[in-house]
Amino acid sequence: MRSKKSGGKSGSSIPKQPGGETNRYKILIEKIFFDRWKKGKTEFEFARDDIKEKAAELKIELPDNVGDIVYSFRYRTPLPQSIVETQQEGKEWIIEGAERSRYRFKLVSLMRIRPREDMLRIAIPDATPELIRAYALDDEQALLAIVRYNRLIDTFLGLTTYSLQNHLRTTVKGIGQIEIDELYIGLDKHGYHYVIPVQAKGGRDQIGVVQTTQDIRWVEQKFPGMRCRAIAAQFAKDGVVALFELTLQGQEVKVVDERHYQLVPADQLDKEAIRNYKE
Repeated sequence: MRSKKSGGKSGSSIPKQPGGETNRYKILIEKIFFDRWKKGKTEFEFARDDIKEKAAELKIELPDNVGDIVYSFRYRTPLPQSIVETQQEGKEWIIEGAERSRYRFKLVSLMRIRPREDMLRIAIPDATPELIRAYALDDEQALLAIVRYNRLIDTFLGLTTYSLQNHLRTTVKGIGQIEIDELYIGLDKHGYHYVIPVQAKGGRDQIGVVQTTQDIRWVEQKFPGMRCRAIAAQFAKDGVVALFELTLQGQEVKVVDERHYQLVPADQLDKEAIRNYKE
C-alpha cells in the first residue's frame, strides 16, 4: 500500500512551489502514476501532454525539455517511495516509450546493471589524445571518446569495429523516438558483419534496461538477420571503464559478458600481468 503522505489523486497535499528539480519531477510523476494506477495493474500509458497538464494543475514550472522528466527516472533518480511501495516482490516499475510522445509504466523483473567490484582490471595503453581529455564536455561524451580512441569495443568483442554515427535519433515501431548514444559496425575474421549499439553512462546515471531494449529492437527492425551486439559502457572507480555486452532473453535484459579496462601510460604496463591475463 502507498503512504498516505504521497500525492495520490488529491492535489491538496502537493506543494505548489517545489524547492528543486528532483522534488518537482517526483511530484509530477507521482501524480501521473496514481491518476492511472490501480491495484493489480502491471502496465499503463500516459502522454507527454499529460505532464504539461499536471504541471499546470499543480503550478509547477516545467523544464524546456519536458522529456528530461522521464529520462531522469530512467537513469538518474529513483521513483518516489510511494510508487516503489506498489511494486510486487522481485519486480520494479520502468518507464518505456509507447509510440511518439507517449510513455508506458511497466512492471518488470528487478534488474540492476552495475560494475562488479571484484572484476579484474585489464591494463590498456592509454591512446586518448590529451586535447580530447582537455575539452571533453561531460562524462558521457568523455566516455564515448575514450572508448573510441582506445578501440575498446574491438578489444572487448574481438572484432574490427568502426563508429558509424553517434547520438542517432530514430524511431522504433511500437516504442517511438529513441536515441542511440553511438552506433558501430563490426567485422569478424569470417567477414560477417555486426551491428553494435553502445550506450554510455557516467556520473549518477545508471545503465538502462529500457535503453538496451530499445537499441536491440531498433537493430532487429533496421537490420533484420544481422546479429546485434549491444554494449553498455560506464565509468567505474578510479577511472576504470566497465564494458558490458547485453542481450534480451525473452523480455528481460541479461549480461553476456563484463570486462573492466584501466587506461595507463605505456611505460606503466605490468608485463607480468599482461602475460597472466589469458590464464
